[in-house]
Amino acid sequence: MPVLGSEAIILHTWPVQEADLIVSFFSRDFGKMKGVAKAALKSRKRFGGALEPTTVARAWFAERPGQELVRLDQLEIIRSPLSAPVDAIRMAVLSFYAEVLDEALPEHDPQDAVFRLVLSVLEHTTIEQPWMPLTYFSLWMTRLMGLLPDIAHCIACGEPLRGADLWFSSHADGLFCALHRSGNAGSLSPDSWQLAQRMLRAPAAAFAGEPWSRRRGQDLRRFTLQALERHLERKLRTAEALARL
Repeated sequence: MPVLGSEAIILHTWPVQEADLIVSFFSRDFGKMKGVAKAALKSRKRFGGALEPTTVARAWFAERPGQELVRLDQLEIIRSPLSAPVDAIRMAVLSFYAEVLDEALPEHDPQDAVFRLVLSVLEHTTIEQPWMPLTYFSLWMTRLMGLLPDIAHCIACGEPLRGADLWFSSHADGLFCALHRSGNAGSLSPDSWQLAQRMLRAPAAAFAGEPWSRRRGQDLRRFTLQALERHLERKLRTAEALARL
């Protein structure tokens, strides 16, 4: 079996047998995969410190004929989430990234745009500013998954939207005008609507210097979370954890 190498983001691990782990990881060249890391709980040389969710690492693995799980041989840290200060909010945001990727991405489907998105938000997810990268990630994941129609027009009638009259539903993608909103519609503020349009045109780094309270973009995050959870057909545990903090 040839050993393959790829930059990868660790998503989730769970134990199997005495010291082995199953590792879910998103590789840049081969997409999301699951592998068995033999003796991972004992081998600091091959895996030490690289198994935290959202760790960016160089992964070496071998695909085994007829088996779903690859053999994960080694991880070499490129960027660790623990290399920067940690608090409960930052850890919850990082866990949200990992859960969305683990649940939303298909197996063995390389998606370079998603990989680059994750690298960009990881760079800016700090204890001082967790909400901007969380908002940026949620919006762009919704777009890259095909769940975000043109937000400049009502998805029901196609008319241009006005910033003071924007609505979204838990049962449909996109935004509605006041005439076509449903009874359970949520509203999107003009500021968040304009922010979303800016974010869809600029990299995350362009927003890093702006002040971001928890309330800024909160309705935009709610809008994108509804789309993600509707597509996944389940509630995201990490989103519920973030709401409690």
